[in-house]
Amino acid sequence: MHPFMPLPAIEPDTKLYWEACRDGRLAMLRCRACRWIVHPPRPVCSRCRSRDVALEDLSGRGTVVTYTVNHQRWMPGLEVPYVIAIVELAEQRGLRLTTNLVNLAPDAVRIGMRVRVLFRKMTVDISLPIFEPDDSPVPAIERTPDRPRVTDTEVVLARPPRRVDESERLERRAILSGMGQSQIGRRLFRTDMDLTAEAALAAIADAGLMPDDIDGIASYPGAMGAAPPGFAGPGITEVQDALGLSVDWHLAGPEGPAQISPVIAASLAVAAGLARHVLVYRTVSEATAAADTGRLGIGAGSRDMRGFGAFLIPYGAMSAANWIACMAVRHMHEFGTTREQLGAIALTARRHAALNPASIYRDPMTMDDYLAARMVTWPFGLYDCDAPCDGSTAVVVSSADVARDLPKPAVRVNAVGTAMRSRPSWDQWEDLTTMASRDAARQLWSRTDLRPADVDVAQIYDGFSFLTLAWLEALGFCAKGEGGPFVASGAIALDGALPLNTWGGQLSGGRLHGFGFLAEAIRQLRGECGARQVKECDVAVVATGGGPVAGCMLLTR
Repeated sequence: MHPFMPLPAIEPDTKLYWEACRDGRLAMLRCRACRWIVHPPRPVCSRCRSRDVALEDLSGRGTVVTYTVNHQRWMPGLEVPYVIAIVELAEQRGLRLTTNLVNLAPDAVRIGMRVRVLFRKMTVDISLPIFEPDDSPVPAIERTPDRPRVTDTEVVLARPPRRVDESERLERRAILSGMGQSQIGRRLFRTDMDLTAEAALAAIADAGLMPDDIDGIASYPGAMGAAPPGFAGPGITEVQDALGLSVDWHLAGPEGPAQISPVIAASLAVAAGLARHVLVYRTVSEATAAADTGRLGIGAGSRDMRGFGAFLIPYGAMSAANWIACMAVRHMHEFGTTREQLGAIALTARRHAALNPASIYRDPMTMDDYLAARMVTWPFGLYDCDAPCDGSTAVVVSSADVARDLPKPAVRVNAVGTAMRSRPSWDQWEDLTTMASRDAARQLWSRTDLRPADVDVAQIYDGFSFLTLAWLEALGFCAKGEGGPFVASGAIALDGALPLNTWGGQLSGGRLHGFGFLAEAIRQLRGECGARQVKECDVAVVATGGGPVAGCMLLTR
């Protein structure tokens, strides 16, 4: 690994774990009441909630549950390729570490292979647990007794979402009254505030309002001092001040049901009477930010990683591409999903992007082009990954009672999905072939009388191609495990049963980080999409996020 690789910070809750690794021992906190092993380290057992936990040595034996081979240099000088794996430890079902596999060729890795721990010394204080193939006899190991937890997959699936009556579906008291976008492109070299102001003023005018009518503001992710360059956009206080707004309600933050979380929150705020017209925006300038450096990995240039990143980034898993590739490989293992099927998503996006003048990539692409592109992290090649761009998207969320006064047709919020019922973790999520999209989608359908067959167009997150496939399964457009054949059948084409990402998605339209899907859903429901317009478009689903974060909305005319 790189001599300047980001390393885990030794924090109070993780100190004992990293000290044991330094001493050549794999040890974790274990509950003395129920014997549950707690990882990442926390001072409470998540199964029985006892606080009587103590460090115990583990065997260091495990099994590979999934992996990816990384080919991308996330920082200058990083040696590639290398294997990133998720290893399930022998002591407990679902107890996993993201790690590296060593002492084998990358193409020799197999799901199910037995491995044992080694330690890679990084500094005097930090040694990382890594793994190598293990053919030795399996020692006697104390396994944690299985006992259902509320976050276990079988428990989650057996517990249907709570159904609510019409009076409790508060999101229906909100509409999307206006939408605006700034210039969108590669390396525009415009400031985040300049892009945001352009989109915000366009959205307000599109709703037939004046800036003084806006009494709420929200954004994702809000001001983030430690965010990667070009990712966060301006904070809501900056935008409020720049536009001279006086607001009764405001919200921003990175935690919530994915990128459209502020739109969902604004819908509920309007329904509660906290505001009447809320401006919600998302701004990125990642293409300009990477003009000099290229696309760096998370943590590149940092030395200490905190939080969940401390257990991922030091192993070279420096991008969500790596984390989601592991999920894609597991799906391929269980269901036979192929790269060509993932390619069908990318090719469909490119065909739709050709009809969108604002798209980043519009040139034709063939399956041969897709398969020949450089590998990023198996099974994702270049065209499985979204295209960084600069741009801002803004919407106005208004009270539904103003719908008749709008200059354009109102887009109504029919239902939302925000649930996250399993462990909120990239590698501890029990069923790695699904994501939080499974839970958000189930909740969405529990809040409406509409069904998947009623959806006319789907705008589904494609930061990486597999995310779209996972969402299609979660939303019920095909059965679990059948996403590959579904997308390869032509069903997602403009003339198919479920037109998908008709603006080109983030794979070809540009990484507007969730809000490009919302903008296109609004345009489709209004009938404003010209050559790519879906006929008789009355119902649209918008779904964003991946891994342990997900949010979705059902919109109607």
